[in-house]
Formats: sequence, structure tokens, C-alpha cells
Amino acid sequence: MGEPIKTYTAFAGPRLIASGPLAAVAKATKTVLDEGESAPVLVLDDETCRVVEVDFRGTPEDVLKRLGEVSDKPEPRGPGRPKLGVVAREVTLLPRHWEWLNAQPGGASVALRKVVEEARRSNESKDRVRQAQEALYRFMSTLAGDEAGFEEASRALFGGDQRLFKALIQLWPKDLRAHAEKLAGAAFASESSEA
Repeated sequence: MGEPIKTYTAFAGPRLIASGPLAAVAKATKTVLDEGESAPVLVLDDETCRVVEVDFRGTPEDVLKRLGEVSDKPEPRGPGRPKLGVVAREVTLLPRHWEWLNAQPGGASVALRKVVEEARRSNESKDRVRQAQEALYRFMSTLAGDEAGFEEASRALFGGDQRLFKALIQLWPKDLRAHAEKLAGAAFASESSEA
């Protein structure tokens, strides 16, 4: 099974333009802009809900070509073992931590990798829910920060109260509400349902 296809969503103000792969979303958004859309247009990464900068100047082909140039650039190489995906970074620890790490079989690097992998496995479902909550909150802050019940919905989100959250966003514009509800599925997932 390959990598899941990364998806994006574009909004013109509170109105959904398109959702899907970046090229398709950029093309649909360019069409809307060329038709004279006056509302602010944002393209969001569906996983993180961070705004994605797309240069909409020129023809639709120009826009798509620039998207390809951005995604085709190789990652800059730095210290470490880049062919293996290893990246060198600074870690600051107390002397007793360094002593323990250096006494482990394979040394500090091997011990740190093992500790990190164990923590990742044991916290995977909590981390997934937390990341989904942060993404949903980022979406809400970016596009629904001025909507009625935003503050209360934010508290319900981080309080884990899905029923209250859904009730509070019912007055939001249809497309914003629908996208928030879509993102809420992962944000309110319980650990037991993920097991």
C-alpha cells in the first residue's frame, strides 16, 4: 500500500471552492478567481489546516507549472546520514542523562531512537487525536474566528464534548460547518475506538 494522497481544500470566504489533490484544487480556485471572486481565497492542507501559498498569477497552466516546480525541488541535505534519512540535530540533556545514554548498547543515538520509537508507539492514538484537534482549531481560527459560538466551540473541542461542539457550530455558514464536522471525526476519536 502506497502513501495516502495528500488533499487540500480551498475556500472563498466561507464558501467551499474545491477539495482534493493540490493541482485540482489550484485549478478550480484559479477558475473562481478569474471569474472575479472578491472574497479572500485560502487553500488549506487538509491534514494540518495550515494555509498553503499558491501563486495564482498567469494562466491556469502557469499556476500548475509553478506547483510542480515547488514539489519537485529536492530537500536540502545537511549533516547526518541523509541517504538513510538520518538528520543531525542538537539535543540538550543533563549530565546524568548523557551518562545513561552512553552506557546503553549502541550508544546515545541508538538508545535515543529506541526511546523515541517506544514513546511514539505508546502515545500514537493520543497524538493523533491531539494533532486532529490542533488542525481543527487552526481551521476554525482561520475561517470561523468571527462566527457565533467560536469561543464556546473551541472549548468544547478541547474538552472532548462532540455533542456540544456540533450544536455550537450549527449557525455557521454551511460549507464551514460541513468542513468542521468532517475534521471533527478525527478530533473527537477516542483511544478505545482507535485500538
